[in-house]
Amino acid sequence: MSLSVDITHRLGALDLYIAFQAPTGITALFGRSGTGKTTVINAVAGLLRPESGHIELSGEILFDAEAGISLPIHKRRLGYVFQDGRLFPHLSVRQNLTFGQRFAAGSGGLSLADVCDLLGIAGLLDRRPGTLSGGEKQRVAIGRALLSRPRMLLMDEPLAALDSARKAEILPFLERLRDQTDIPVLYVSHSVAEVARLATTVVVLEAGRVARSGRAEQILSDPDMVRQLGVREAGAVLPAKVRAHHADGLSELDISGGRLFLPRMDVAPGTTTRVRILAQDVILSRDAPVGLSALNILPVRIIALHEGNGPGVIVQMQSGEDRLLARITRRSADAMVLKENENVHAVVKSVSIARTDVGTA
Repeated sequence: MSLSVDITHRLGALDLYIAFQAPTGITALFGRSGTGKTTVINAVAGLLRPESGHIELSGEILFDAEAGISLPIHKRRLGYVFQDGRLFPHLSVRQNLTFGQRFAAGSGGLSLADVCDLLGIAGLLDRRPGTLSGGEKQRVAIGRALLSRPRMLLMDEPLAALDSARKAEILPFLERLRDQTDIPVLYVSHSVAEVARLATTVVVLEAGRVARSGRAEQILSDPDMVRQLGVREAGAVLPAKVRAHHADGLSELDISGGRLFLPRMDVAPGTTTRVRILAQDVILSRDAPVGLSALNILPVRIIALHEGNGPGVIVQMQSGEDRLLARITRRSADAMVLKENENVHAVVKSVSIARTDVGTA
């Protein structure tokens, strides 16, 4: 199932021209506030009528300005999850969940038991929304949307109102939703960490236009995207597989360019994961370093060096089949006389990789 969007719309002083394809999986609409993310998702939902363009979901036209087609909201069969959950306070969790079934079309889909198991909310069924934490409310809101048997889920910054602890609580459930169902998701966010953890496809919006779109690993590891992502958020996303857990509290992961040691992960050996490594946490060495406390030393080849306006340089490197970024000073780059196609070593401290930057793939 895929979504095709090609619309134009004027929103105040912002002229939007947005065109992209969203395949199966989680497609993240990423960008700073005011770039048009919510306008796009509302246009897909039918909450906003674009001035011109075309929106199509798996061969069915949801909107076509030229043909005069604008499918009513209830006929689009889309589940919408907002920032604040918007649960009915006078209903129990069970009643909130089954409310979505009133609008379910067709047969099949996930059952109440399936949704409770997927989102870990079976123990909440008899409670009222006012007694739930922020993360629990969002899981119930997602469950309600799933029980309406949507062809696609729309999520407008569903974690924006949560603190870091609640975000860490709900991220694994969103990964399960991505990995254990075939329901595509259009996910709006301005958080690089969320996008890196969840997205299979990324569409970067800037000033009402699509700056880049493609596979998450490619977009998030592209040095040309540093300005849009933010220099402190620049990094790379690497697919990995858990090889073993060691008695000293470390987990060993296989990546295409070698191996990584991270603080122990609560997953079984053989599990496929994805690891986000920030550019600011990577140190470069011409020779293989010895006598360091850092355990992760990867042989890499320099692909490109990108100088910014400040004192920093972004170094893009090939590591096996994957790409890494390092952010170092221009002084260091000059002192090391770094050049394209040279072989160096990338050094990453095990403890520099946050738990929230390691997820399932």
